[in-house]
Amino acid sequence: MTTEVPTPSAGSKKEAIVHALMRLAAERTWSEIEITHIARAANVSLAEFRDLFPSKGAVLEAFSRMIDRQVLDATTSELAAEPARERIFDVMMRRLDALTPYKRALKRIAHGFDLDPFALAALNRSAVNSQRFMLAAAAVPTEGALGGLKLQGAAIVFAKTMRTWLRDDDPALARTMARLDRELRRGERFLQGADDFCRLTAPFRALGRACFRPGYRHDETRGRGKDGEASNPASAI
Repeated sequence: MTTEVPTPSAGSKKEAIVHALMRLAAERTWSEIEITHIARAANVSLAEFRDLFPSKGAVLEAFSRMIDRQVLDATTSELAAEPARERIFDVMMRRLDALTPYKRALKRIAHGFDLDPFALAALNRSAVNSQRFMLAAAAVPTEGALGGLKLQGAAIVFAKTMRTWLRDDDPALARTMARLDRELRRGERFLQGADDFCRLTAPFRALGRACFRPGYRHDETRGRGKDGEASNPASAI
């Protein structure tokens, strides 16, 4: 009796492609890696590759999501009572721990991206989305007026820390942890200033929204209450 070899699932093929890219990146520069090389290393056809990923950059983004998942699976509530900076510090160090097996590949990829500003811009979008989940794991809210600043700031903090980490051969990662702590404190001060600015300018922004909303006309009848008194657009704050 013969048995058929099961066909790998799309999920396992995706994982094979991701790991193939990282193996190749450990030995070659980013610009030297072609999609044909990745497909061959992953033992998939170009047609299968195309069904799963549109580009090698998309494979790298899938690698980032894989790391996201590892960090999120390992995150617990044990630091819930700690300050936000400590929670973020812990999550970001866990992310670096998850990246450690791929450090050689990441060094080469980082060098290649330094020479390609368009790739850097695409990488930043992926990094910002990853940080959305990292901050959520650290119980840091990212909605509201400062949400976008928090996400971009977290991506910048991690990118700067990662550059130090790539050159840090000390198993204790003292330089890396010092850099992360320094960048987080700097980001904390910036966000505090931005929050103060938002609160100070809130009445003026409300006034602007009231004055320049669609259909607004300034005349003697509009902008007055029932008793004829001029209404204050900022009163809705």
